[in-house]
Amino acid sequence: MNSLVYEKAYKFAIRIVNAYKYLSEKKKEYILSKQLMRSGTSIGANIAEANGAISQADFSAKISIAYKECLETKYWLSLLKDTGYIEQKAFDSIYQDADEIGKILFSILKKTKINQQSID
Repeated sequence: MNSLVYEKAYKFAIRIVNAYKYLSEKKKEYILSKQLMRSGTSIGANIAEANGAISQADFSAKISIAYKECLETKYWLSLLKDTGYIEQKAFDSIYQDADEIGKILFSILKKTKINQQSID
């Protein structure tokens, strides 16, 4: 389970947990930060499940969920920034990480779809 995207997603999840702690303890924001925590940590969890997939379809489904969770995480980050809970500099850094993971996941999905089409 030493894939590049898994490692990036795991480190990203740690950042998300730390952001959640900051938002809930310092900013007293509980609703949006909980959504961020759920979606941001789910990315890596779904990649871990994909790594244990029992079929190509199972793998694709889990990577697809991870990608969608990444998109949702970017939404919550934008909302937290635009409502003043996260400063621009912190937002830029963590959003860039989410964007990079999303691009990798999308690339995996495209390759998986191409490989699946050549099998069919």
